[in-house]
Amino acid sequence: MTMALACTLMGCKSASNNDDGMTKVQIETSEGNIIVELYNDTPKHKANFLKLAKDGTYEGTLFHRVIKDFMIQAGDPNSKTATKDQQLGDGDVGYTIPAEFAYPKRFHKRGALAAARQGDQVNPKKESSGCQFYIVTGTVYNDSTLVNMEKRRDYNVLNAAFSQLVMKNREEIVNLQRKGDEKALMAMQDKLLAQAREQVKDVPEFKFTPEQAEAYKSIGGTPHLDGDYTVFGEVVEGMDVVDKIQQVATGPADRPIEDVVIKKVTVLED
Repeated sequence: MTMALACTLMGCKSASNNDDGMTKVQIETSEGNIIVELYNDTPKHKANFLKLAKDGTYEGTLFHRVIKDFMIQAGDPNSKTATKDQQLGDGDVGYTIPAEFAYPKRFHKRGALAAARQGDQVNPKKESSGCQFYIVTGTVYNDSTLVNMEKRRDYNVLNAAFSQLVMKNREEIVNLQRKGDEKALMAMQDKLLAQAREQVKDVPEFKFTPEQAEAYKSIGGTPHLDGDYTVFGEVVEGMDVVDKIQQVATGPADRPIEDVVIKKVTVLED
């Protein structure tokens, strides 16, 4: 582990971030305290988190979704008064926040603080929840796994272009399917695939940056979320508390059987 990464986990200022004046916030939970630092290059998310902290919005909410070796999620206002068997995760504060992808500088390394959101089908702009957030725990990856992930990202770009072309030619494809014309269908597939490759030919191959690769191989994270969810801060103290929370027993919908409560959120430096 490099000194920069060690500093991130131990709570000292990371030399690689070079972000003087970032704001620290303490999240006091029933399992202990977590201190996060909010990034300056995601200003809308930073301002919103500070507002909710000062307003007391998070006080009494639960970590309602906990998945070991992945993340712990909180911030649903409905969780304040939730019964033991109540499904959580749909609560909000009546607004969303435009995505702020400071990627690849900000990514889903262990300890990253990121905004939850609804899925792409109903949220194509990837706008963030106005209140729900998660902290990454993740797993450690090796070189070969990261290479496979890079290849998968490139495949997904090609597949997305191909799928759009299929939708544009859906009527013709359906007619060929009804006729059972397999030869024509194969020719159509080859044609659309060639068009998709032409469309993405100038898209650079996806590669993890050296900083990302180092982090994912040493401390771990959740790289498959990169570029899809806004990362707006990181844990600088209290990862032991995060790890304690991720170890709790969970029931349906990954909700902890025994409530893990956010008692108070305090702005330490503003």
